[in-house]
Amino acid sequence: MMLPRTECGSSGHVVATRGVMLLSPDDRCGLFHAMRELDRFNPEDDPYGEHDFGALAFKDVRYFRKIDYYDLDLRYASPDSADPAFTVRVMTIMQTGEY
Repeated sequence: MMLPRTECGSSGHVVATRGVMLLSPDDRCGLFHAMRELDRFNPEDDPYGEHDFGALAFKDVRYFRKIDYYDLDLRYASPDSADPAFTVRVMTIMQTGEY
């Protein structure tokens, strides 16, 4: 489910799975903020140095975060993922068991 852009102070696109949507609004926002601030990357999770995947525990449950880079119409991959003039970033958050 795509979260509203205003939920939890989001200015981007966030897709959340059922396990995330079942959290209370406060917990969902706490998880979202923790994922947004995640900056620990290791070679197993980030072999190409793209920093587009992350995992963390929130209230004793493990979650994944994946960031994808789309064109402005959200139809295809971005032609230049580093340039916001051509790119819309979409973060997907899920419980690890939902993968």
